[in-house]
Amino acid sequence: MSTTLTIDRVAGQGDGMAFVVGGAVFAPLTLPGETVRGEVVDGRMETPEILTASPDRIAPVSPQYGDCGGCSLQHWASGPYLDWKRDQVVRALAGERIETEVEATVAVPAGTRRRLALHARRLEDGRVVLGFKARKSWRLVEVSSCPVADPRLVAMFPALNKVAAAFLEHPKSAPSLHVTWTLDGLDVDVTGVERKSGGLSADRQMQAIRAAREADVARLSMAGETLMMARQPRVQFGPATVPLPAGGFLQAVPEAEQAMVDRAVKAVKGAKKIADLFCGTGTFTFPLATVGAVLAADASAAGIAALKAGIGSARGMKQITAEARDLFRRPLTPYDLKGCEAIVFDPPRAGAIDQTVQIKDTKASVVVGVSCNPQTFARDARVLIDAGFRLETVTPVDQFLWSTHVELVGVFRR
Repeated sequence: MSTTLTIDRVAGQGDGMAFVVGGAVFAPLTLPGETVRGEVVDGRMETPEILTASPDRIAPVSPQYGDCGGCSLQHWASGPYLDWKRDQVVRALAGERIETEVEATVAVPAGTRRRLALHARRLEDGRVVLGFKARKSWRLVEVSSCPVADPRLVAMFPALNKVAAAFLEHPKSAPSLHVTWTLDGLDVDVTGVERKSGGLSADRQMQAIRAAREADVARLSMAGETLMMARQPRVQFGPATVPLPAGGFLQAVPEAEQAMVDRAVKAVKGAKKIADLFCGTGTFTFPLATVGAVLAADASAAGIAALKAGIGSARGMKQITAEARDLFRRPLTPYDLKGCEAIVFDPPRAGAIDQTVQIKDTKASVVVGVSCNPQTFARDARVLIDAGFRLETVTPVDQFLWSTHVELVGVFRR
């Protein structure tokens, strides 16, 4: 039986939501104010027919739109879409009773994403395809173009198909190619290869290496272990050039990274010593070192080694001290952070509650929190606010274009 509804707002997972007696109904790919019709099952109208479209609806630019799970908001005009991302941050902060200035969302242009995770599958006809997962499904959507990605990545898709084929040796293998465009070309790290049966055979490794060389891939690795390296992939962080570890973390979009770095550097101006916690390979470390001496810490030993290797590549920086340390199990204490006038922390999605508890007892006068999860950021922010900090401003950053994800930078002062 069909039901007709009016969409009230877009919920946190990107689906339109209509309030009805007894709860809410969710309808994917719909917008506020739209009238839709369809069958409702377990609170979802999975295939809504749009009877009255919103004036904010625009034509999607991806041929995979509606099927691919990567871009759930591509049909929304830029202004209200960016306002919605800002509202997700406001709502997360309100959940912890936090009110502050939340700036307009920083937009990033299409065609700028330098990192993708491409899933590989072999079809029944024997073809190997690359793509992304469908919405709310494990099914693969084949992609030959992607408006979000750097065109240089997209141009490599046909060659990457041949690389991927080598990793489909075992029927239980479900390889994902984590591809990154670097200063030295393409870096490829493959995960999801069946290992219980002995892993990838020597013949298949050689097949993968040959395909990677033919494609002029800078490096090919499997779960962080290098199989072939024609050139060391490097990235630029402020004044430094840093060798990227195989399988290492890197912000997805350079423009988004720069927006976050600029705000962190501005906030700590004047500090003589700065701590950079969850520093990775030095995304913030090197720009911060143009302001003051930096104490950098991260759980990744490979990331810290890369950071140290990059120190000698730049001039005009203050001293950098780097330590490999699991900040979840062994957070830096106020003693460890002695002398730090400013602290920057950029934890994984889980946040940094144990480390934040330590930060509150330091002498730092300014703290910058960078996060890819507004909910865990708000939880950590409440700890700092209760300790006497004021959350001065928060800036949302739209690093993952047309998705529901939002990054942010928050500046705290005592």
